[in-house]
Amino acid sequence: MKRISTLFAVLIAWAMTLAAADVTITDAHMLAAGNEVSWTSDNVYILDGFVFVNDGQTLTIEAGTIIKGKPGQEELASALVVARGGKIIANGTSDNPIIFTAEADDLNGSVADAATGLWGGVIVLGKGATNNSTAEKAIEGIPTSETRGLYGAATTVEDDNSGMMKYVSIRHGGTNIGEGNEINGLTLGAVGSASTFSYIEVVANADDGIEWFGGAPKCDHILVAWVGDDSFDFDEGFSGMNQFMAAIQSADAGDRLGEHDGGPSSNELGEPFAEPFFSNVTYVGRGAADGKRVITFRDNAGGHYVNSIFAEQAKGIDIEWRDNTGGATAGDPTGLCSYSQWADEEILKIENSIFQNVSDGTGSGILKVVSEQDDDKNNLFTVDPAAVTAFASYFATAGNEVADAGVDAANPTASGDVWGADFTGMDAWFEAVPYKGAFEPKQNWASGWSLSLGDVQAKANTTTGIRQQASNDMKQVKIYPNPMMDVATIEFDNTDDMVHSFAIYDMTGKAVRVINNIYDSSFQFERSKLESGMYIYRMTNEHGATVAGGKLLMQ
Repeated sequence: MKRISTLFAVLIAWAMTLAAADVTITDAHMLAAGNEVSWTSDNVYILDGFVFVNDGQTLTIEAGTIIKGKPGQEELASALVVARGGKIIANGTSDNPIIFTAEADDLNGSVADAATGLWGGVIVLGKGATNNSTAEKAIEGIPTSETRGLYGAATTVEDDNSGMMKYVSIRHGGTNIGEGNEINGLTLGAVGSASTFSYIEVVANADDGIEWFGGAPKCDHILVAWVGDDSFDFDEGFSGMNQFMAAIQSADAGDRLGEHDGGPSSNELGEPFAEPFFSNVTYVGRGAADGKRVITFRDNAGGHYVNSIFAEQAKGIDIEWRDNTGGATAGDPTGLCSYSQWADEEILKIENSIFQNVSDGTGSGILKVVSEQDDDKNNLFTVDPAAVTAFASYFATAGNEVADAGVDAANPTASGDVWGADFTGMDAWFEAVPYKGAFEPKQNWASGWSLSLGDVQAKANTTTGIRQQASNDMKQVKIYPNPMMDVATIEFDNTDDMVHSFAIYDMTGKAVRVINNIYDSSFQFERSKLESGMYIYRMTNEHGATVAGGKLLMQ
């Protein structure tokens, strides 16, 4: 695999490493260090075993500081753990990022870019909300006897503050820490909404890139590259806000780009329901040959993905179906599965996004409803065909499209038309940008400081029709007759004097008719050779924003 790092950054890091003194840090050192601990860039800090930032303790890491983890398995693993009540302030810069890596890494090629499992990782724990059956729980990989490994609280603190991390690169982690369990690059357990994580890279981790266990931290400009399992994983009622999130897989490693679970196996129906918001995501997979999925929603998970780009993956997005076998109405999944979170609760949405070379390029191929499975991957239920059809038809009505965004795993910046983001109804925390995906055209926010995309130049992008956000007031469209026979008249409010397009989709999400260059407020639609049945229509304005949508029946 090509080593990706700017020559300048390599020389600076190498020179700093030569000049710096190695300081070994054990848990005993941290326990004796007092409430305010500072790590500075004139030293290289070597983590020897599990090192905790304790309750009442704040660890401040200076920009440009390098932290290395010793190798070791199980009880000899090395990791940095911020316990509940502890805080990490790790603010690097684009010129001087903070780097967590393996002890063997001299930052000059001694460790291959794709090397994984050479140390543990970073774990941050808090007192935010989860939907676990118990108020507090031991984070995976740390013995339950270690109380500093607990997350959650009997009295949750929604805005709990575990600190902030910015311009931090976490490399080559994921060592086995017990019972075949590899640590994630960055683990966030019940981390509260006052905690922020910006410009974070997790690269070449043996397990997941980032995993959230409940909580609601704010995350932006997050890059996960070349990990062995899932890029982004959430569980246990995670409800955070996330923007500008990128994931790239290597050709021979990685499972799902997103694995999203609602509740733990002991409490899948627990509340709060998982309902995180993701905007401006770019997920680029391994290609059609490897049979991997873009995203799985299961165990009652909800969640929102908008203004995003999903590319180069054999399978699309599936949501889990589970029958109500234990009560009122057999076959009614209300409140029991991720399909219900989409269909009934309306807290699972995939909207206004681009799909490039995903599945077979149809709505029915990209959006799937699948049965819950047992441990041997046997289906437990028969999915209602009406549910399959409903979710597939949602592809087009939700403003999604199949298009070439011009992204790939080597360079996930876009050369295609990715304009037309819509932030209607979104929290004010989100930055209302005009483009879809994690990267603004012609920009690479990972340039310089990251290992995986540090020397990647943003692609040229010559698209000029910058599409604006859709209006809050959708246009009223009249179609008569509806149901139609051969010809229908379509009228709509065109007081803004824009040019519009009108597209018809079948129930698989495939576009079967498009009328462009509509200048007036009424026009006629001729059925021609379209078969009888239900179709979806979508009207867009000259900026590409969806302004109307609905159903059209042909008799």
